[in-house]
Amino acid sequence: MKFVSCIATLILAVAAASAGVGSSAEVKPSIVLVHGAFADGSGWSKVIPLLERDGYTVTAVQNPLSALAEDIATTKRVIEAQKGPVVVVGHSYGGAVITGAAAGNANVKALVYVNAFAPDDGEKINAGSEKYPPPPLNSALVPDTAGFLYIDRAKFREAFCADLSAAEARVMAATQKPLSKSVFDATVSSAAWKSIPSWYIVGTEDHAINPDFERFLAKRMGAKTTEIKSSHVSFISHPAEVARLIEQAARAAGK
Repeated sequence: MKFVSCIATLILAVAAASAGVGSSAEVKPSIVLVHGAFADGSGWSKVIPLLERDGYTVTAVQNPLSALAEDIATTKRVIEAQKGPVVVVGHSYGGAVITGAAAGNANVKALVYVNAFAPDDGEKINAGSEKYPPPPLNSALVPDTAGFLYIDRAKFREAFCADLSAAEARVMAATQKPLSKSVFDATVSSAAWKSIPSWYIVGTEDHAINPDFERFLAKRMGAKTTEIKSSHVSFISHPAEVARLIEQAARAAGK
């Protein structure tokens, strides 16, 4: 009986050890997606299914775009609600948001910037961009009486999403979410990219942020950089490539 008991105990121990190894190997970081200006979380609709298909838990933040501090606070709550390691992705203005929201959070293992701003400590979000020719978007912005900015619909496709179909661009123009112009005077107190490994996607045909400015930001943060021949919305026009880079960051974060 003792022999049988020992064998049973050994079998249970091996099974438990095997289960432990398997469950550990299957753990993947959660992915938090942060939209930029003139958009909302639904803009990630082409990327989300690709990430979920590969087993990632994905959450797209819905920011009010009413103030940088509010958007950082909203994003921070979503990041803190995740369990385990997290990869945080920001598009355009969303890059400034994740730069502030991920700072000091030990669970954030990687940052991915997609055609995005990435300010340093105490910098305004577009600090340094004046060294480069202004992009077409700058002359396409229209303020309303409350101090929120829209993109002129007649200029929307050219300035924002030139590599999308005219029909898709019209829908985006009609549903655009305005941005408070106050964000351009706001700063980030502590830049997360200084302590968290970062990846960056440069859109070589970007008309909203000068591609050379994007390259400067990527180089300054020491990011692993990928260039895509795309407009400002590379995550919509090239979702597979963007999802692939996010997963690359996620795999590195899991090591």
